[in-house]
Amino acid sequence: MAKRDIEFLFEIGSLRNVPRAWQQILTGKAQNISEHLFRTTMIGWIIAVAEKADVSKVLKMCLVHDIAESRAGDIAFMHREYVERHEALAEAHIFQDTMLEKEAYALLKEYAERQSLEAKIVKDADNLDVDLELKELARIGDSAAIGMRKDHRPTIRAKKLYTKTAKRMWDEIEKADSNTWHKALTSKWLKSKKGAK
Repeated sequence: MAKRDIEFLFEIGSLRNVPRAWQQILTGKAQNISEHLFRTTMIGWIIAVAEKADVSKVLKMCLVHDIAESRAGDIAFMHREYVERHEALAEAHIFQDTMLEKEAYALLKEYAERQSLEAKIVKDADNLDVDLELKELARIGDSAAIGMRKDHRPTIRAKKLYTKTAKRMWDEIEKADSNTWHKALTSKWLKSKKGAK
């Protein structure tokens, strides 16, 4: 193991401190980059199993898909008009001289090209994480999240999701109550306590 691998681990730890760019307009607490990478990876895993894709590749690709934001930051659509980012350079430098260098470059290239099923799944997972977060923020009354869900996000399903599984998940997210999982656990716990008396 090279010294650079340890430095890399400290660097990716700093992603906990890198905010998502849209935090500028959202009034609720938006995810940081680490949180986004984690849930995107879990979404990608679900889609990969459903689509019978290479799960290992999807998981790895999810983990690295936004890693350049450690150095290049995150930018929202409005920033793209004014800011030039050197994301490919950041990706190259982050993995340079690590044990992951060769595989990470190949995964990032495949993701950028969006030709493989695995790359399409990762992009679907990336988009669905946004929809989940907007739904959560809308639940607490974030007016920007409510507006984005109403005005912008419906086009994502029609134009930007690749897989049938992702489209079905998008439909379920739209219908879901973001707090159902907790309500069900609370109800089950209360019933078990009543039965224990």
